[in-house]
Amino acid sequence: MTPALLLLIGLFLWLLGLGLFLHARRLRRAGGLPPGEIIYVDTGNWRRSERPLFSKRYLLTGKPDYLVRSGHQTIPVEVKSSRLRWADPYDSHKLQLAAYCLLVEDTTGEAPAYGILKYPQFTFKIPYTPQLRKHLLTTLAHMRRAMKGGERHRSHEDAALCLRCGYRSICAEALGGTES
Repeated sequence: MTPALLLLIGLFLWLLGLGLFLHARRLRRAGGLPPGEIIYVDTGNWRRSERPLFSKRYLLTGKPDYLVRSGHQTIPVEVKSSRLRWADPYDSHKLQLAAYCLLVEDTTGEAPAYGILKYPQFTFKIPYTPQLRKHLLTTLAHMRRAMKGGERHRSHEDAALCLRCGYRSICAEALGGTES
């Protein structure tokens, strides 16, 4: 082979590598992932993580879709398949993400500055503030009191949520009645 041919092959391989790198970066951004090393995955697209995160202190467990190590922080990322009805994430999704932030804080010793909620049409960087943390802990306390109280009533008026609920077949308060 001539030096010119070797140079052309080398240039072609370099351009191919650059193209693949840029394509991977585009896919990562489209997926809502921040820059950094993916250290935890719980999605059907990749291998599933074996163990959920667990906090003995808060008696809380959870499996975020991704944890990304970015600098000195571990950032939880939750990917939602449902589309938003408006350009603001659902409160329940914010609390779920806050729970993952609390789990990261308790298991690593360092609270993330934010978490990411990724919807099909939007990506939100949700700050993990002291107010959000307090709201989560208050909500968890209410949930635990309700669980000890025995009888629980449905707390929504959304028929679409009710239709997808895993307890619909045994719920006496299902919107539109229970399915047979």
